Amino acid sequence: MNDVLVMILAGGEGKRLRPLTLDRAKPAVPFGGRYRIIDLVLSNFVNSGFYKIKVLTQYKSDSLINHISRGWHLAQFIDHYIDAVPAQQRRGPQWFQGSADAIYQNLNLIYDEEPEDVCVFGGDNIYKMDVRQMLDFHRQKDADLTVAAIPVPVEQGRAFGILEIDRDHRIVGFAEKPDEPREIPDRPGWCLASMGNYIFKTSSLVEEIIRDAHDEGSAHDFGKNIITNMVRSGHQATFVYDFSTNDVPGQSERERSYWRDVGTIDAYWESSMDLISVAPEFDLYNRRWPIRTHYQHYPPAKFVHDDPATNRVGQAINSIVAEGCIVSGGTIRNSVLFQRVRVNSYSSIEDSVLFEQVEVGRRARIRKAIIEKDVVIPPDTVIGFDEEQDRARFPISDAGVVVVPKGYEFEA
Repeated sequence: MNDVLVMILAGGEGKRLRPLTLDRAKPAVPFGGRYRIIDLVLSNFVNSGFYKIKVLTQYKSDSLINHISRGWHLAQFIDHYIDAVPAQQRRGPQWFQGSADAIYQNLNLIYDEEPEDVCVFGGDNIYKMDVRQMLDFHRQKDADLTVAAIPVPVEQGRAFGILEIDRDHRIVGFAEKPDEPREIPDRPGWCLASMGNYIFKTSSLVEEIIRDAHDEGSAHDFGKNIITNMVRSGHQATFVYDFSTNDVPGQSERERSYWRDVGTIDAYWESSMDLISVAPEFDLYNRRWPIRTHYQHYPPAKFVHDDPATNRVGQAINSIVAEGCIVSGGTIRNSVLFQRVRVNSYSSIEDSVLFEQVEVGRRARIRKAIIEKDVVIPPDTVIGFDEEQDRARFPISDAGVVVVPKGYEFEA
């Protein structure tokens, strides 16, 4: 894969995911007990054998850049790298005006590397993908552009950018959130939703990015502008790669085609809950396709106290508990605990996500909540049981997920 350059768009503000993105970029949001969202796409590329990766950052990028620089080291001696690239205003005194503009302002990276193909992927979705298979499809078709897409029921298609294809998987139309999504040929009731992941022939990408940059009426967006123009022009070969055909080593059939856009609090919470079942929809334990990250040197998780008569039992059921946690006489059910969480006696946590170094006081009860990093929950606190009381203190999602923001101080 030495003739392929990977460019990951990781500068998103993630407004719909607030307050989790008040202090960090969306790709830097913690996920799965020990990871960041960016780790998913980086692991996919590294596991697929792609070792020339540029991560384009912008919005509140410090924690994301630190995470990459401390945890993602490849063999530079043989020209392998994962570089975090901050926004530099190389084309004038302005930040990125859209996803396509992010590439335009970093064309120097492409000129320096001179790759045959460029992968342009988002950095904020949850999925596993062997990208080699998409690249093979792209080159077999001699495509100028290949778009990764996932089949979704037509009734869900109104929420996505929908690709219309012929029987050869050539793109013949693209519509952003259409009222009547076009069905897949020979598959009634289903349409193809763009995943926001692209492979370009380098010459075609550079040509389209420069053309778009000089179009004053453009939103400089890959979906709305780059793909649409390439399809309408008709002089370039544009194809769809069906993600449902992707075969990840060691992956069960249950997990095939799993892809989540964690753009909202509810979507993030649901994806977190997908991890903890006996047979999870998204499996973190596939040794043939490991999810990699920056490891901290924390001790193992510890569970103490076993006194059922007084309900002082340190236990976790159907849950993920990261290293450094101490569950001291509390009960965890259907939840995800990040590193160094402490749960004190007689407390209960259910259907929740607790970020790093949260402390839960005695007799506290928490249900269907996301607790941000470093928050201290006082003894006897109740969260997730009285909606009116919760709304007076915290943000609550449409589906009723309570979020306790970073830095929140409870009344004495």
